[in-house]
Amino acid sequence: MRDLFFVAFLAAFFAAGFRRPFLFVLAYVYIDIVSPQRLTYLLLNTIPISLIAVALAVGGFALADDKSDVRFAPRQALIVLLLLYCGLTTRSADFPVEALEKWAWVWKTLAFAAFLPLTLRTKLRIEALLLVMIASASSIIIVGGLKTIASGGGGYGTLNLMVSNNSGLYEGSTISTVAVAIIPLILWFARHGTIFPPGWKGTAFCYALVFACLLIPVGTSTRTGLLCIGLVALLMLRDAKRKLLYLGLIAAAGMVAVPFLPSAFTERMGTIKTYKGDESASTRLAVWGWTWEYAKEHPLGGGFEMYRQNQIRYDTEKVEGDGTNATVDRKLTVDRARAFHSAYFEMIGEQGFPGLAIWAMINLGGLLRMEVLRRRYAKPDMGDAWIAPLAGALQSAHIVYLLGAAFIAIAFQPFVYMLIGAQIGLDTYLARKRASQAFRPMRPVRTAKLAA
Repeated sequence: MRDLFFVAFLAAFFAAGFRRPFLFVLAYVYIDIVSPQRLTYLLLNTIPISLIAVALAVGGFALADDKSDVRFAPRQALIVLLLLYCGLTTRSADFPVEALEKWAWVWKTLAFAAFLPLTLRTKLRIEALLLVMIASASSIIIVGGLKTIASGGGGYGTLNLMVSNNSGLYEGSTISTVAVAIIPLILWFARHGTIFPPGWKGTAFCYALVFACLLIPVGTSTRTGLLCIGLVALLMLRDAKRKLLYLGLIAAAGMVAVPFLPSAFTERMGTIKTYKGDESASTRLAVWGWTWEYAKEHPLGGGFEMYRQNQIRYDTEKVEGDGTNATVDRKLTVDRARAFHSAYFEMIGEQGFPGLAIWAMINLGGLLRMEVLRRRYAKPDMGDAWIAPLAGALQSAHIVYLLGAAFIAIAFQPFVYMLIGAQIGLDTYLARKRASQAFRPMRPVRTAKLAA
C-alpha cells in the first residue's frame, strides 16, 4: 500500500509538471528530503526518480520558463566555486574510493543549490518552495512526534522515523536541528502564507506542527536539539512586541514542561554539565583536536571521508559519591575512524582552510543579506509586509542550523542548501522588483520638453 501511494503521488506530480514546469523543481525537493525510494519496499527502489526529477526540472526551466532578467547572485558563484574545489580534493583524496561515494551526492546537492534560485522568480514560487520543504520535513517530524507521545519519550538512537537507516534527515540530531530551525518559517506561514486561505484551521495546524517540532528533540534525546530550542526562543525575542511578557511565557512553559519530560531525556541532557564523563562528548573533543592537527599539516584538506584515518586517545572522568567522599574514576579509551561530529571540522578536515573559507562565506553571506532585507523592509510599503518577517525567519533558521552544525557533520545537508537557495531567490526577486519600480520611461519626459 505504501509503495502504491508514493508511486501515485509522484506520478500525479510529474503529470502536472508538464503544464507548470516549476512543479518538477518541487518534486525534486520532495524526493531529496523525504527519499521515498527508501520508504518503499519494491516499486521505487530500482527507479532513478531523483535523476528523472532533476532532469525534468532543468529541462523545464531551459525550455519553458521565463528567463528574462535572470540574475546569478554572488553566493551562487560561491556555491559553484565550492563544487569545483570539492571536485579537486576528491581527485586527490586520502581515501579515493570512499570519497567518490560521498562526492556522488554532494555534487548534486551543490549543483541544485546553484540552479534553484534561477527558478524563484515570483513570491508564489518562493512560498511554494518553502511550503514543500516544510511539508516534506513534516512527514518525518509528525511521525516522530506521534511516536514520542505514544512511547513516552523514545530515546537516543531508538526513535524509529519510518526507516531503520540512521542517515540524512532520518538521523536523530539532524532531524532535531531541522525541526527546530523551521519553526520560524512555520510561524511565518501562520501569519503571511497565501497558498492556503487564511483561517483558524491553517493557523491551528501550524501551531500543532510547531509542537511536533519541539517534540523531536525530546523523542530523540539529542542535546543538540535542546540547544537549538534555546537559541530559537532567544531569536524570536527580537520580534516580540512585549518582550517581558514573552520571556515570562517562555519561563512558564519551561516550568510546566519539565515534569512531563521522560527520564531518558533529562538524564541525557544532564550530561551537558558532566561532558568529561560522557564518552560521546569526549570522543568529539578528541576527534576535533586530531582534525585540527591534521589540517595544520594538510591545509588543503584530505578529501571526503578522510576521518577514517584518525586514531584518538581520550580520558573520561566519572565522579562517584559527594562531598568529601567523592572519588573520580578516570578511564583511558583508544579509538579510531571516528566521524567528525561537526560541520566546521568536517570542512577543515575534508576541504582544508580554503574550503572552510568558501563555506563560511556562503553561510555568513546569507545571514548578512537577510539582515539587510529585514532592515530595508522594516517599514514596508503596501503589500510588502511579508518581506521583513520572511527574511527574519530565513535568517533565524540559518542561525539555528549553524549552531546544530557545530555538533553534527552536516556541512553538505541538502535541506540547508535548499534553504540557502530560498534566501538567494528572495534576494534576487526583491532586486528585480526594486529595479522595475525604479525604472521610469524617458519618452513621456522628452515629449513634454518638445511641447514646451
